[in-house]
This record gives sequence, C-alpha cells and structure tokens, in this order.
Amino acid sequence: MSAKDFTELAELFPDEVVTHSFVQDVDLPGAAGQPSPGTFALVTLDNGLDHRRPTTLGPNTLVELGTVLEAQRERAARGEIVGVGVTGKPHFLVAGADLSAIKKLSNPESGIMMARLGHDVFSTLNELGVPSFVFINGLALGGGLEVALNANYRTVSTGAGALGLPETFLGLVPGWGGVYLLPRLIGPANAVKVMLENPLSNNRTLSGAAAFQLGIADALFEPADFLEQSLAWAAKIITGATAVERPNAVAEPLSAADSAAWDAAVAGAKAFVEAKTSNAAPAPARAIELLEKGKAWTKAESFAAEDVALGELIQTDEFRATVYAFLDLVQKRGKRPAGAPDAALARPVTKVGVVGAGLMASQFALLFARQLKVPVVLTDIDQARVDKGVGYVHAEVDKLLAKGRISADAANRTKALVTGSVSKAAFADADFVIEAVFEELGVKKAVFAEVEEIVSAECILATNTSSLSVTAMAADLKHPERLVGFHFFNPVAVMPLLEIVRAPQTDDAVLATAFATAKALRKTAVLVKDAAAFVVNRVLLRLMGEVFSAFDEGTDAATADNALRPMGLPMTPFTLLAMVGLPVAAHVTESMHAAFGHRIAVSANLAKLIDAGRKGIWESAQDGTKFVPQETLDLLDFGSTPSTSAALLVRTQDALAQEIGLMLAEGVVAGPEDIDLCMILGAGWPMHLGGITPYLDRVGASERVNGKTFHAPAMASV
Repeated sequence: MSAKDFTELAELFPDEVVTHSFVQDVDLPGAAGQPSPGTFALVTLDNGLDHRRPTTLGPNTLVELGTVLEAQRERAARGEIVGVGVTGKPHFLVAGADLSAIKKLSNPESGIMMARLGHDVFSTLNELGVPSFVFINGLALGGGLEVALNANYRTVSTGAGALGLPETFLGLVPGWGGVYLLPRLIGPANAVKVMLENPLSNNRTLSGAAAFQLGIADALFEPADFLEQSLAWAAKIITGATAVERPNAVAEPLSAADSAAWDAAVAGAKAFVEAKTSNAAPAPARAIELLEKGKAWTKAESFAAEDVALGELIQTDEFRATVYAFLDLVQKRGKRPAGAPDAALARPVTKVGVVGAGLMASQFALLFARQLKVPVVLTDIDQARVDKGVGYVHAEVDKLLAKGRISADAANRTKALVTGSVSKAAFADADFVIEAVFEELGVKKAVFAEVEEIVSAECILATNTSSLSVTAMAADLKHPERLVGFHFFNPVAVMPLLEIVRAPQTDDAVLATAFATAKALRKTAVLVKDAAAFVVNRVLLRLMGEVFSAFDEGTDAATADNALRPMGLPMTPFTLLAMVGLPVAAHVTESMHAAFGHRIAVSANLAKLIDAGRKGIWESAQDGTKFVPQETLDLLDFGSTPSTSAALLVRTQDALAQEIGLMLAEGVVAGPEDIDLCMILGAGWPMHLGGITPYLDRVGASERVNGKTFHAPAMASV
C-alpha cells in the first residue's frame, strides 16, 4: 500500500504536531581522491520545535515520511540517487509514536490501521532499490528505533542516549517491526533484554555505545562530526570498500543451535516477566507470544500479527491506565510539582555537606557530585569511616568509567569533588547539608544542633528521614525555617522520587531551593506535609501490615505472600520485608503505630523473628524454590482465622483506600495524583494499573470504604 492510502486515518488527527521529513541531496565523499560515488538523499526528521522537544510519529507524520520515501524509490529507479539516509534534528532521531494520538484511537480497527501504516512506511526503507541507512544521532525510542531497524544499515553516535523499545512498559508491543527484526539482528537473548528486561526494569535504555556493542548499529562515531563520518562510511558501504559483519545476527533458516537459543530466550523471557509482573499485565505476555511464534514466521506473517496485537492492546484498560500514569502523572505533574514555590526564590547550591559516611550517605555524595558538579564533603565520627565512604564513591566512579558511562576526565573531576573530614567544621561554607544518620529523633536533633553552630545563616539543613517528624527535629533549632525533609529512596541513583517535606516553619526560599536541587539531581519531587512516614512508606506499611496480620491470624505463608499477585506488584510483601530488613520494618511500624494506632499493627511474630536472628520468612532451597523452615514456624504463634487469597486481596484494597482517604483528608499531599506519582516512582507501583487511586476506584474499594471514588467516573477506564 502507499502512504497516501492512509490519509483518512491521518485526517482524524488535525492537531498532531507533525514531524516533517526534509530531503537534502548530498554528494557522497570519494575515498582517497576518488570521485564521489554519487548523489545521496538525506532525510532529516524535524518537528520544528525547540531542541528540548523530541520528535514523535503520528499518522500525519508517517504519511508524509512514507510519501517522501516513495519519491526516493522513484528517484532510485531513475538512477538519480545511490542511497538514502534518515537522521534527526540535534539530540533526537525520534522519541517513538505520539501516545497522545494513539490513545485517541477508539476501536481495534483504527489501531490495526495505525500499526499497518507504520509497517508500510518503514518497510519502504527495505524496498528503495538502493542501500538505505539510518544515522542515529540522538534519542531513538520505540518507533524511532524501529525506523532504524527497518533500514539496511545503521550508524550511531556515542552521544546518543536513550535507545530502546519501551513498548511493553507502556502497555503495547514493538508494533512496527521490532519483534521480528531485532532478534534476527542481535540474537533472541539480546532482543529479550531490549524488548522486555530493560523496559520492565525502571524503563532502562541503551547508550549509543551499548547499542553498537549489541549489534543494533553497524558503526559508532563521535558526536562532533557524526553526520560527516556517517556519510563517509555510507559511501564506503555503497562502493563495497567496507563490509559489515554482524556476529550476533541469526541467519535463516535457523540452525539447530540458533533454534535452541531462541527457545531458551523465550523461556527466560517468560520467567522474567512472571517474576516482574506476576503475568498481570497483558503487553509483556503478548510480546513473548509474538517472539515465540515469530521464530517460524515470515516477516509478512509477523508484521500482520504485530498489527493485530497493537490494535487490540490499544483498546485495553491497561494501556489507557499506563498512558495516564506516564503522560499525565510522570511527564506532566511530575515536572510541575503541586505546591512548589516560585523557582525564582531558589538559592544557589555551591557546596554540599553530608553528615555520615555510610552506604546511604556515600550514595548521596556520588549523586550530588555527579549531577550538581559541586564540592561534596562527607563527615563521620572517625577517619576509618570517612575513608570508607570516600572510597565507596571512588569505586563507583571507577565502575562507571569501566562501563563507558563516563569519560576519564569526568571520572577524575567527580572523584576530586568528593572529600571527607572527621570535623563538621568542613561544612562552614556549605549551602546545603543533608544528614544520613541513624533513624532516631534524638540523634538527628543533636546532629543539626551541632551543624547549626558551624554553617552560615543561609545554609539549608535537610533530613533524609523516612518517617520521623521534621517539625520535632526543627523544634530546638535557632532557625527552624531552614530545615526541610529531603527523602530519597534506595538505591539512590536509580529511584526517581524525592519526597520533599515542608514543616510548618519551613520558608519558601528553602523549599524552592529544595525543589531546584531535586530537579538538578534529575529527581521527581513531590511536596508532602510533615506527617508520619509521609506517603510511600505509609502506604507500603499499611499494605504489609495487612498481609502480616493475616499471616499472624493463621493464613499460610504462600497464601499471604501471593494474595496480591493480581496487582502485578514488583515484589511480594515478604520479599519486600526481607529487603527492607526486619529490624528496620519493625522500627518504622512501631513509629507508625504510635502515630496511627490500631490501623498499623505491631506484630509479636515479627519481634520473635528478629530476636531469633531470622532474615525473613522465606528461605531458598537448592533448586531455587522458596519454603518456610519448620524451625521458623515453631518460633511463631498463629491465630485460627486464616484468610483466603481473594479475601486478603479485598481486605488489603480496602485498607489502602482507607489510608489514602485519611491522607487526603489530612492534606498530606495536594491531591490523589500526587499519591499515585509517589507510589509509581518510589515504590514501583505498576504502570498498567494507572496509579493506586484509579486502581482502588476500579476495584470498588474507595466506594466501599469512603463512600466515594478518588476520581470522577470518567477516570474509570484508567
């Protein structure tokens, strides 16, 4: 079909920001004084917006690109050009399909047509009659990377960041050729990493260098002269002076070894997705199905199946929920925090002090040094602890260097920025001091009292407390207005959320500086009221409390730990309990029990496990299966009112609806959207549920418990 056959679909989207296809004829350079091999058509994709706004692919964009490529095919047939290349505006190839457009497709037929349009347009790159190239100069996600996969050859810039196929994270499948083309280009195991493991692991992406190493691109060039180098390389390909080797590629028909590797990759993908999502999200399972069956399919058969899968997934509640979570929460509300003061009030941060040199403190030091690029000084009670903290930072920088994620110069600069001292006098010229000491109010108050005697009157004091009262912490300070909660989540480098806690006396300039600092650290900040455990830990402890209470009441461990699997949470409650650590969980639970009473129960069984030195409920057998040792069960006292999985799921849903209703009534955050955002970014709440409050609306918990939903009825589909 011709791209023009899809104009009826394109006309449904008059408001689309079109990414135009600009064609420039280039005389390719000849090698070693030889004449040019001929005219090369270079197509540049550009939406005409500023450099911060990525280009996307909507129906109108695809129709225009298809029309341009068809014209180049005609030129090639006339002998006017020797090759065609596609590249993007600075910093971007394409950021993928326009989700705002896709979510408007109201029926499966329109979705299938959208998928077919992409397939038809991109397939033209393989049918030009001359070699086709894509020069990946910047971000290339989803359909952006699939443009490249459909070409004959690819180059990539070392400066290109964020390459990947995030569709399964977004509730879709790579629907424009990725499922068929990628495993054949880089091998099925590598394709599983790109299509499933990376998206479902905090939506990880590849650097340009990593994409080259996997075999996605055939050549890697530096950004300064990337286009010139790519064109020169294309000339060598066209003349035959350079040949491309693809050691990871799978030839067809598949050999016995390749067939076995394909089956192993599919099995690994199924195990990974089951562990990550409990198979509660439809998109990853559909991608695996396409990969598994695609082993024996032709390209046409696979593309047709991708069309159907994409058309059907676009109509699911899970996709609509994911788009709401990603676009409305993460992309919009996350970038415009509710309640944040005027950014103009923020003060510069030119030096950071970190009280403590343990693991959390050292992670802070590394993050501040890398992102703010300002001096950071760690302090602790003796030189050995200080040296260990600084050594941790240096070792992590060396790991980044070894992986090629930073240059040698950047590594040396980062190391030089982080120093240590046994004296807090080193904070005298700091603008921002954050504590990372033991979670005990008296300890933190003593630390801030000592620091306040040293720092300037303008220096901001920040606490990383996860549950203690910031107001109480500030009570005895000479300048309580300077203290702010700055709660990170572990691991610090990975988790994107920062809960910024405003105590009653925290002033606007301090708060504005906290938000500006969070942005500079590339974190998403949410303003929360000073209330016990803030947002994420309060919700998680309520959830874990219900499950552990059911266990105490006599529910067997397997039933209790797996009852919430329909939610598709990133880990089970008992796994989370072991990861947090039983003593930490008990300490926070006791603090919350003091604040909230019977809603947060203190388990006598948890105390017994701690006293016995247990690390958790489960232990692993040699074959990897989990079991509860009999000696653990013998330690504990159980009731005689066990719950079924279904009953415990409803009980937990109702408890969460109650707790969130109370949080909103108390004004802990500005609205339910902020709780959704906190849980997605701070607890890994599944995107396909669209946020915790729409989920509780859908399952009826908010209506059962609060007598009303958190959102208007129009939100029911998300």
